[in-house]
Amino acid sequence: MPLARRLRLPEHDLALPRWPARLDGLRVAVLADLHAGGPSVRERDLEALVDSVAVAAPDLVVLLGDYVDTGVLGGGRLDPGAVAARLARLRAPIGIVAVLGNHDWGHEGHAMGTALRHAGVRVLENTAVPLNARGEVLWVAGVADLRRRDPRVGAALAEVPDGAPVLMLSHDPDVFPYVPVRVALTLAGHLHGGQIDIPGLRRWAIPSRYGTRYKAGHVVEQGRHLFVSRGVGEAGVPLRVGARPEVPILTLRGTR
Repeated sequence: MPLARRLRLPEHDLALPRWPARLDGLRVAVLADLHAGGPSVRERDLEALVDSVAVAAPDLVVLLGDYVDTGVLGGGRLDPGAVAARLARLRAPIGIVAVLGNHDWGHEGHAMGTALRHAGVRVLENTAVPLNARGEVLWVAGVADLRRRDPRVGAALAEVPDGAPVLMLSHDPDVFPYVPVRVALTLAGHLHGGQIDIPGLRRWAIPSRYGTRYKAGHVVEQGRHLFVSRGVGEAGVPLRVGARPEVPILTLRGTR
């Protein structure tokens, strides 16, 4: 079945304790784990994906890594430049911000990052960028991939003023326990919602030291907020069971 027919864009309302009133209702599209080159995500699928996200009219698009993957059974190689060019067609008034994932570094790391930057996408690695959002300065920080690089949460937040609204991007949710409470929301992917989300198999299928703790969705721990996308493509085997491909659309609101 074509990706466009299987893809979901679920809407989630998140109430965040450190979210300014001026940004109430801001919509964020979370695009993770394309694994482009696999049988489920070819160039035509990327076109359809971009068109689907456009209909949701997000204010901000975040890209969470694993854009290309040459190791999916039955797949092949897609040029990073071609993938980046299609992602650059995404439109959002605040912008498009990205981090890289473990499969990007395993196959096309520097090439993928360079291609995204050349296409006009901000790529973050242990740094942050201030964005103009409805007259408010919104900071978006991004950490390096946990599996292939050296994620440094402190470095990513070093330039963010105390009290400023900030989102943290991490390909891998296993970084979340090290994110401080001043971050309004951490966004991650990597785990594919288990990809084969069947009791007895899901623990084996989830590449996390925390088991199913960060499998998918909204997680709150000690006042800190995380959202994990199930992602779009597949790793290894081109199969998803109980973890339908998705691009979540998050509406961020302050607590009252």
